[in-house]
Amino acid sequence: MTTEADSFPRRYARTQRFTLGAPRSFTVAPDGTRVAFLRSGSGTDRANSLWVLDLPDGTERLAADPGVLLQGSPEELSPEERARRERSREGGAGIVGYATDTSVEVASFALSGRLFTAELRAGTARELPVPGPVIDPRPSPDGRHVAYVARGALRVVGAEGEGDRALAEPESAEVSYGLAEFIAAEEMGRSRGFWWAPSSDRLLVARVDDTPVRRWWITDPARPEREPLNIRYPAAGTPNADVHLFVLGLDGSRTEVVWDRDRYPYLARVHWSEAGAPLLLVQARDQRSQLFLAVDPDSGATRMVHADEDPDWLELFAGVPCWSPSGRLVRIADEGGARVLTVGERPLTSAQLHIRAVLDVGSQDLLVSASSGPEAGAPEIGEVHVYRVNELGVERVSDGPGVHSAVRAGGVTVLVSAALDRPGTRVRVLYDGKPAATIRSYAEDPGLRPRVTLTEGGARRIPCAVLMPRDYPGDTPLPVLLDPYGGPHGQRVVAAHNAHLTSQWFADQGFAVLVADGRGTMGRSPAWEKAVRDDLAAVVLQDQVDALHALAERYPLDLDRVAIRGWSFGGYLAALAVLRRPDVFHAAVVGAPVTDLRLYDTHYQERYLGDPGERPEVYRRNSLIDDAGLVDAAEPHRPMMVIHGLADDNVVVAHSLRLSSALLAAGRPHEVLPLSGVTHMTPQETVAENLLRLQLDFLRRSLPPVKRP
Repeated sequence: MTTEADSFPRRYARTQRFTLGAPRSFTVAPDGTRVAFLRSGSGTDRANSLWVLDLPDGTERLAADPGVLLQGSPEELSPEERARRERSREGGAGIVGYATDTSVEVASFALSGRLFTAELRAGTARELPVPGPVIDPRPSPDGRHVAYVARGALRVVGAEGEGDRALAEPESAEVSYGLAEFIAAEEMGRSRGFWWAPSSDRLLVARVDDTPVRRWWITDPARPEREPLNIRYPAAGTPNADVHLFVLGLDGSRTEVVWDRDRYPYLARVHWSEAGAPLLLVQARDQRSQLFLAVDPDSGATRMVHADEDPDWLELFAGVPCWSPSGRLVRIADEGGARVLTVGERPLTSAQLHIRAVLDVGSQDLLVSASSGPEAGAPEIGEVHVYRVNELGVERVSDGPGVHSAVRAGGVTVLVSAALDRPGTRVRVLYDGKPAATIRSYAEDPGLRPRVTLTEGGARRIPCAVLMPRDYPGDTPLPVLLDPYGGPHGQRVVAAHNAHLTSQWFADQGFAVLVADGRGTMGRSPAWEKAVRDDLAAVVLQDQVDALHALAERYPLDLDRVAIRGWSFGGYLAALAVLRRPDVFHAAVVGAPVTDLRLYDTHYQERYLGDPGERPEVYRRNSLIDDAGLVDAAEPHRPMMVIHGLADDNVVVAHSLRLSSALLAAGRPHEVLPLSGVTHMTPQETVAENLLRLQLDFLRRSLPPVKRP
């Protein structure tokens, strides 16, 4: 397919959705004198460098340049590092992550499997000669050592490169120390596998044994000369990895941390600070009960600090659990129909706010991220704000409509803000609440301004975004394209400019594009999220239909020409739409869909549907390939384009192949677009660009012609 060098699809792909060149990954020094961050050199440069902002003068300086450190040689990634980046959806290059000591004097990072450190005050960087390939290096709090993982072993080296040694080595090829297992990284939001003690003399280290996990094979049919990739994938109802936790001392000591791992096998969170004993959050396999445990690092014994239960499931949150400076447990809890911030046993927020994450715990207050709660008088559709919370009340820190987040230490707050009326993100540095500096972004301007309206639709007041062609005069009905994600943890209706760029591009091709965040999506209330328990399919689909029909009463929509597109859960939803509601939907682009729910992972699938061995009827009711509509010849057969990356190790291509086989057996028209060498992400420039164009071509071919009077 031909392309245009300056077309939106090409620029969108080349700039990785206009994220390249934007600053990210901020760390604030506790003395308030500097901020470390990552940023690439331009809006098309994938290679991130490590930068430092000096305060109070606001000077930015380069601390580590991957091009200089690698002397221009191409970056090489180990399979383990590629897997880590896939789990975190990291499409960048160069320095994609770093860690610092407590004072933010020393930073460590890996490049091409080699270990580097940077002196952040001096702005110098150097390599430490250690065995590799190095993964996730982290300085000790005092900056005197660096711990890292290499070939499954947890190793420690002096900050000057001396005394490298292994503290724990794998007993077999299926064992690793210091790495997060697949489930933790993909579903729990835990990307780490080791944690330094505040005293810098020992570490908590996870030992992962993948032996129980079933072996799957990922192959590339376009490269038959290559051996298939062997992965361990814990599909719903099958065994997970066996995870233990040890206290490893620099003196060679080793103590296992003990808890009821049979009842609570999921190690979801680990926290170790000067405010208290090491703190664990462990979950039951069904995720309906969990324990907060304090660890005695000398004996490995644990004691329960708090226990939670929920009839549906217990959500995991960023930044918690942790200790307050006074030694009280900080957590986020679902209480009284709201998601609240709790310190000790006292809730500090009400149903006016829906707490999303704890950003910082200070001596005088806590910094949190939150959206409008279920009892907010006028919900701010798609907005997320930063608040200061203490026992005296709540104060908003972020200003203006938009999506905001923050990092804070030493009286310095880095506020990252996106808004509907401007592209990209703006990064402001506040000192004692007053503007001190702005960190520059090199991200490209998309040159596309979404014509978007945030609104609500239907009796349930479903959050929606409506996008019209920028040159649309408003006098004729338009064909409709629904563009949802629609599932757990995926909010698409947000008050941020760049989030709507692709939808606007489709709108400019002559569509009215609708995005609806129905029940199951995040950010509104616990009941809204948990309405999909046992029924992922019917609930989310009904809300898309209700939103469409409600918006058709207010906008010129041609309900005889309705299409839907989506990726991952959105792909599942798109297929559901044309299979179960062909009376409403006339064509679907189905990207990387989960079709046989028994083939998706344990922590995600069992959270919503339970164990497939105990509840097979629930899985059948929600799976696409068991859908009765597949074989009902009386229903109209709507065209589908099924797209899937053959290298996808998250939603494996077997999902789309099984769907295609079922569609073929039922005589249903569909197209299959296999993407050789592509994972669940599509970072390749030409692939990402042409995917948009091919979807547009399919939609134009597949929708019914305009009805003429």
